[in-house]
Amino acid sequence: MPFKFTRVSEIPDLIIIEPTVFEDNRGFFMETYSYREFERVGIKEKFVQDNHSKSVKGVLRGLHFQIEPFAQSKLVRCIKGEIFDVAVDIRPESATFKKWFGLILSEENKKMLYIPKGFAHGFVVLSEVAEVEYKVDNFYSPEHERGIIWNDPEIGIKWPFENPILSPKDMNLPKLSKLMEELLS
Repeated sequence: MPFKFTRVSEIPDLIIIEPTVFEDNRGFFMETYSYREFERVGIKEKFVQDNHSKSVKGVLRGLHFQIEPFAQSKLVRCIKGEIFDVAVDIRPESATFKKWFGLILSEENKKMLYIPKGFAHGFVVLSEVAEVEYKVDNFYSPEHERGIIWNDPEIGIKWPFENPILSPKDMNLPKLSKLMEELLS
């Protein structure tokens, strides 16, 4: 099998994907995506856009998401360096609402994280530099973009950095409770 799929026990809608890597003295080869294989575990999204970011150590990007009709599922991987990647369930009707899950994605472990619609996503860079690629199943729409402040105590993410480097936009994101008031009104 080209992939090992593991559902996150605390939040089963999240799936960790480990590709089979074929290595020899020339380097390595691996599949990074196969609709047929992903569909077998319930990942049926048609990905329409690939994104690529490069960041230095300590940069935290997130927690971002888009609202309907432009909500996005994501397939995230780190192709250079190492990140601590986080998904937060922001679906009010979900049994895992406000729960978060984080794991290290790196060029070494080659793991990927599938994040369905209804989750906020972010990551912090652990290595000197990291490059992250992720597929999304809906196009970017600035007017539908939203976010949650990275250190919201209501969520309680255990980030490995106390003072990350943030963009001005990410510094001013609201807490989840304030955002929910806006979205549900």
